[in-house]
Amino acid sequence: MTDRLIPPGGESADRPTTDRPTTDRPTTDRPTTDRPTTDRPTTDRPTADAWAALGGPAELLDRVGFHGPQDVLPSGLPVRRLARATVAACSLAAAELAAHRAGGAVPAVRVDEGAVATAFVSERHLTVDSRTPVSFAPHSGFWRTADGWVRTHANYPHHRARLLVALDLASDAGPEQLAEALGKLPAEQIQERAYPAGALAVAVAPVSAAVHPLVESQEIGAAPVRPLGAAPVDRPAAGVRVLDLTRVIAGPVATRTLALLGADVLRIDSPRLPEAEDAHADTGFGKRSARLDLADPADRVTFEGLLDTADVVVTGYRPGALDAHGLAPGALFARRPDLIVAQLCAWGWTGPWAGRRGFDSLVQAGVGIAAHEAAPDGRPGVLPAQALDHGTGYLVAAAVLRALTDQRTDRPGGRHLRFSLAGTASWLLHGIPPEGPVEPRETAEPYDPASRLTETDSAYGRLRHALPPIGYEGAPADWARPPGRWGTDAPVWL
Repeated sequence: MTDRLIPPGGESADRPTTDRPTTDRPTTDRPTTDRPTTDRPTTDRPTADAWAALGGPAELLDRVGFHGPQDVLPSGLPVRRLARATVAACSLAAAELAAHRAGGAVPAVRVDEGAVATAFVSERHLTVDSRTPVSFAPHSGFWRTADGWVRTHANYPHHRARLLVALDLASDAGPEQLAEALGKLPAEQIQERAYPAGALAVAVAPVSAAVHPLVESQEIGAAPVRPLGAAPVDRPAAGVRVLDLTRVIAGPVATRTLALLGADVLRIDSPRLPEAEDAHADTGFGKRSARLDLADPADRVTFEGLLDTADVVVTGYRPGALDAHGLAPGALFARRPDLIVAQLCAWGWTGPWAGRRGFDSLVQAGVGIAAHEAAPDGRPGVLPAQALDHGTGYLVAAAVLRALTDQRTDRPGGRHLRFSLAGTASWLLHGIPPEGPVEPRETAEPYDPASRLTETDSAYGRLRHALPPIGYEGAPADWARPPGRWGTDAPVWL
């Protein structure tokens, strides 16, 4: 496994721009590149670092430019730079694959920062028949403890129930009773009581010095891969079958992006694990969704058939959670050495917290982002978006697109890709330099999210939603299909 870790301040001067090993294979079948027509005097450093971490050819970076408003995602941390870099890297990976499949030069990448900012808070812009969903439940949030603060996540009913059990509260206890109980206990004691109960509570910690890799990647053998043939520029992933085993923003954003680019994405969930319909209405665009119980023999046969002809498997469960179902990476590659397996988790893949559940809000608390963004009165703060989720999602999609290109140019074989919210948080805290004064563009515009929103009829009703931020010449402007109702599609490939 190759760790692609971005050091503080970006790539060092004596470090190669990519971690790709040398090869004697011919590279003449790589897409040709022409310089973009846009005026971009310097390469954006975070974009270059993300692209290098993904193993992308450095010479393609001169394709990338930015436009649109700059007064977006304000924060004490370089959130704007993280957001636009992850979308730019994903856009460039899509353009690279499009050039391979359509022939010709790699299209120029033009990322609209207003579209990026809008997409990074897509869940906040969503309305369903003019109704605005509630992002966080009453039992979720920051709470004072006997010695500091704790962050809870109880959006799902089973998480709320487990939290109340862990604190010896009645099943119908409200937020006031929760606050009273939490106020009597130290934050770390709450955290350690919640963990074995399957509940979600994390003590708000100072900024962590720990650095997790942004990307971990490994090439698996040299097995031949299925040819993909030609595809239109706006559908570079057409014909690619993606088995989506993810939940809650980061993974669904990744697979939503692959679906935008033409992939046949089929999300599979257990019928025993509930999903928030509003969350699926936001991240289910372009995809289909089915429910299968892997402990049921008939459902297992159906799942095995899907796996037999998948090109990509994306998982978003904590490390080891899927191993009992035969879905550990080693088992998958033993069966299908040509697969692309992309995994993401909350807390990183090693260390004492690797196996813990987590969400963006909890990772912000645990790694010190909440403390860094605290208000003058000491109350913990948050980023202007769930940027760890969204940023990681675009990086996962970018890595899959790059793997598809690599497999079909000079590097056949499987790919094992790993990401974590903690890795993206490390990059934000330690790898992206703070942004100085921004020099206004000649064509600067005020940020108006309304121009980056549209409305679509769906099985849920009339949706107002954010448009995709992927930007390259010929990129799709919107998804080909709205989200269907969660878990109601047939478990078959198109």
